Amino acid sequence: MAKIKAIIAGGGTGGHLYPGIAVAEELQHRYGLHKEDIVFVGTEHGIEARVLPREGYPVEFLKVEGMVGKSLLKKIKALVTFFLSIFRSRKIIMNVRPDIVIGVGGYASAGMVFAARLMGKPTMILEQNSVPGLSNRLLGKFVDAISVTYQESIASFPAEKTFLTGNPIRRNILFSDGEKARRVFPLQKGRLTVFIFGGSSGARSINNAIVDALHYLLDLRQNIQFLHQTGERDFEAVKDAYRKLGFNGIVVPFIYQMAEAYSIADIIVCRAGATTLSEITSLGKPAILIPYPYAAANHQEHNARKLQDMKAARLIPERGLTGESLAGTIRELYENAPLRREMQKAASAFGKVDASEKVADIAWSLMKREQK
Repeated sequence: MAKIKAIIAGGGTGGHLYPGIAVAEELQHRYGLHKEDIVFVGTEHGIEARVLPREGYPVEFLKVEGMVGKSLLKKIKALVTFFLSIFRSRKIIMNVRPDIVIGVGGYASAGMVFAARLMGKPTMILEQNSVPGLSNRLLGKFVDAISVTYQESIASFPAEKTFLTGNPIRRNILFSDGEKARRVFPLQKGRLTVFIFGGSSGARSINNAIVDALHYLLDLRQNIQFLHQTGERDFEAVKDAYRKLGFNGIVVPFIYQMAEAYSIADIIVCRAGATTLSEITSLGKPAILIPYPYAAANHQEHNARKLQDMKAARLIPERGLTGESLAGTIRELYENAPLRREMQKAASAFGKVDASEKVADIAWSLMKREQK
């Protein structure tokens, strides 16, 4: 049998990239593929440009841009780069000769999946959100399989080739080493640890709110500590605020070791992207969710409300986000251990830890078909 290869296309943000990495890991674990057999395709300005080389996967880049919320001129430019990306995608496919192309969302996904379909290659897309975007709704009409995270997404795609799998989660997230986590992030044992992040680039509104919240939590300085991913632009200011107010914490622009960060966290403060929610629910972590208010169709708030209704998380809409409101919610969870345990139980019930296996199985069946 010829060597089996795959292309995983997309990225831009961790929400798109990390499910792709999870699928790649599962294809290696279950079906014996090697890293060199799985080629990622993304953009040079996306998170994939710095994460994938560290992970050891081959990566190719396309020049593509987004159209949502852009001026007419920029939309025309984006449309031109999209068509040019199809020609570049064809060259990559001819060079790699993949048995499947999997689109995980993001600017680089659509052109590559479209080119693969034109060339007769098996194709599959992952839809992480409850409200699918325009690109995936269009791709869903002609790809061979669609993997969705939420039941609500199924109606947007042809039923006969749509599978409710959940959102794939990286293996090291599910099987993290607690002792290694303490070495990577040497925080004090016995203190409640609050892990804060606003996506791969940080979130200024969350950073500002937590800096203000610290003033309302001064009496808990000896009882709580923080791990905070700020993004590059707010790093120095946020780090300085923790230092001046005497809080114990680790403040960094970006965290590559997310498995270890999750492992030591007692409470998580974050956005409500689908991949983040899949990860924290699979681990049963109590969370304070602050949805990104400009997400397409406001899907982040929709996701967050679902978890709050299940009593698995607390929701603070950005329009109601203040230092006082955030501090009050952190204090409530700190003081109420039974509540945290109830949230852990509810989150775990929502999480789907076998999503990577299901997606890899679907992809493998399409790859084997190509080999025949």
